[in-house]
Amino acid sequence: MSAPNALQATPRDLDVLRDVAMAAADAAAAVIRAHRGAGATVDWQLKGRVDYVSIVDTAAEERIAQVVSERLPDARVIGEELSPGDAAGAGITFVVDPLDGTTNFLHGFPEYAVSVAALIDREPAVGVVVNVPHGSRWTAVAGRGATLDGQPVRVSEISDPARSLIGTGFPFKYPEQIERYLRELPRIMQATAGIRRAGAAALDLCAVAGGRFDAFWEHSLEPWDFAAGALLVREAGGVITDLRGQPLPLARSGIIAGNPRMHEWMLSTLSS
Repeated sequence: MSAPNALQATPRDLDVLRDVAMAAADAAAAVIRAHRGAGATVDWQLKGRVDYVSIVDTAAEERIAQVVSERLPDARVIGEELSPGDAAGAGITFVVDPLDGTTNFLHGFPEYAVSVAALIDREPAVGVVVNVPHGSRWTAVAGRGATLDGQPVRVSEISDPARSLIGTGFPFKYPEQIERYLRELPRIMQATAGIRRAGAAALDLCAVAGGRFDAFWEHSLEPWDFAAGALLVREAGGVITDLRGQPLPLARSGIIAGNPRMHEWMLSTLSS
């Protein structure tokens, strides 16, 4: 399979990428489910400040790489655990988080996922997020919209902040960002119906795409955290940018996502 970029990819190219991404995500989810409930006995490794990795993360990413290599031998895989320093380039690249919400998984908190994005020449073409505890699958294909278990989804139509439910992520890895975050929190809290923090950014972005959250913001996410979810938000009619309103880079970035009106309000409120 070859295509110049995601915008010019043929329908068949996109079908192939979607099928491979779904198969890879499903395979990783099966690995994770096989270890469900074993958090107390699984070996945890500290890879950064309060940031853990387990053998389940690495086994799930190895399974993703195996599925991709079997079906698309020329494709590259960039994953959180096995190849975080690699960069996407020309051709097909899969950007994956094999277990988004590792701490949740290790504690038995049922909010964790597999996130798989397929890029063509660095342009997002397919995004798949599998909610492992619930067994649901979110899928987006460039130009074709977003679905949850095959049913189309759209962002919410709420435009009044007072009626909105907002998702967020704490800057737990980067203590230097906590002070700024704590200045932002009251602005959003006092103007909205509620704020939620579940601990898996890929699923937070799915919640935006499906209209469950009206907006979401977080200060520092890696590409594997948001690559699939960002496409889901866009294909569901939403807007996602960095914290300055600029297009997301394929690099660590802060994020604001939401339906168009709520994204505009969040951007203005957070930058004031």
